[in-house]
Amino acid sequence: MTKKCIMILLDGVGDRSYPELNNLTPLQAARTPFIDQLVRDGASGLYHAGLLGQALPSENAHFAIFGYDMEEFPGRGALEALGADIPMDSGEVALLAHFVTVEQSSDGTLVLVDGKPEASDEEITALVKSIGKYSADGVQVQLHHTHGYRGIVTLSGDVAPFITDSDPLFEGRPVAAVVPWADVADKKAPIKTSKILGSYLEWVHHTLHDHPVNVARQKEGGRMLNGLVTQRAGRLKKVTPFTKMWGLRGMSIASGIIYHGLAGYLGMDACKVADTPHPGRDLAKRLELALAALGDHDFIHVHTKMPDQAAHTKAPSYKTQILELLDQGIGTVLKALTAQPELLIVIAADHSTPSAGPLIHSGEAVPLVFYGPGIRRDQVRCYDEVSAAVGALGLVRGKELMYLILNHLDRAKLQGLMDTPVDQPYWPGGAKRFRVHAPQRAGVKQ
Repeated sequence: MTKKCIMILLDGVGDRSYPELNNLTPLQAARTPFIDQLVRDGASGLYHAGLLGQALPSENAHFAIFGYDMEEFPGRGALEALGADIPMDSGEVALLAHFVTVEQSSDGTLVLVDGKPEASDEEITALVKSIGKYSADGVQVQLHHTHGYRGIVTLSGDVAPFITDSDPLFEGRPVAAVVPWADVADKKAPIKTSKILGSYLEWVHHTLHDHPVNVARQKEGGRMLNGLVTQRAGRLKKVTPFTKMWGLRGMSIASGIIYHGLAGYLGMDACKVADTPHPGRDLAKRLELALAALGDHDFIHVHTKMPDQAAHTKAPSYKTQILELLDQGIGTVLKALTAQPELLIVIAADHSTPSAGPLIHSGEAVPLVFYGPGIRRDQVRCYDEVSAAVGALGLVRGKELMYLILNHLDRAKLQGLMDTPVDQPYWPGGAKRFRVHAPQRAGVKQ
């Protein structure tokens, strides 16, 4: 069998140390015997998808993990629109959006009171219906509900994605005005886009204030869902498909629409799965799906969001429990994984997510493990951020991860060889065949 790779992506697995864990990280405190087995028989290192200290969101980090430069990144709004099967053409702009509770100060400023308001599906559906469509100055604005209190706003017309976020992120802060980026502040499309999106958000606030859903919530002493905030505008670009970029047939097995959208954008197959209250079982099932898909794929990304979600609860011990459950899930499939003689197993993460403090994500590197044929075995014995620092892989950054995977799959091209008109990092590159023709006989024209 040709060498292939399964990457187990533990989203947000890195963390910081906490007194309640005896000054250990959740990963250091967790019992992870099955991942530790891979560590002992493989090579460890640290990984950062960008620059050390840079706090990356999952979508940017994954873009680098899959071996792409940020110049090709289309923005999260566009990727989530793809993942949610929202039709988009190359000229449209998409933004993340979600309902919030706001209060209006004396000068008209809207201040965020609740950034994650609870509401029933029926309430959200009714609210979306009332503010779903808006148009001004030739621009059409549409709100698409995706899940919970979240959605995607799309704008079509003479628009551009180079605008700021309105989402203040933290309660007690004012909702931000939407303005063009500084380097395009004199360009017509960003100016128009920011103006119309601002007018839409103002109209949304006024419309929601008197909506029957909010009138009823107020009577019952509940908070109104009287605002919409936006962030991370994006627009689709042309990008080299993953197979052409790396010579590998790719698949992503994940539950989030951002990963479905990213797979679609890069031309990878997307296996859409659902999360249940049993994260270990979920991960085991995804790994079983990956094993079954090896016949048609060379690189399979198996994703779990649970370490990141656990960290967002700001409870370090809870994250430790989740990590132990995920390790147990890997354990149920470990024998089948390691029985594949030509399989490269990579355990990676996209970023660190602190289980305390104000940061959403933090900029520390995350542990990285390679297990498979020919891997240099080092002296690391435990899977955690500190132990991995002395591993044989060293510090890996950005798209270097895909180059390392190609290398260990024995598909790395010797630099300088040109078997195709476009320089590719993999070999063989599908060179055009050289053919000879039958020789011509003297004096006979053919």
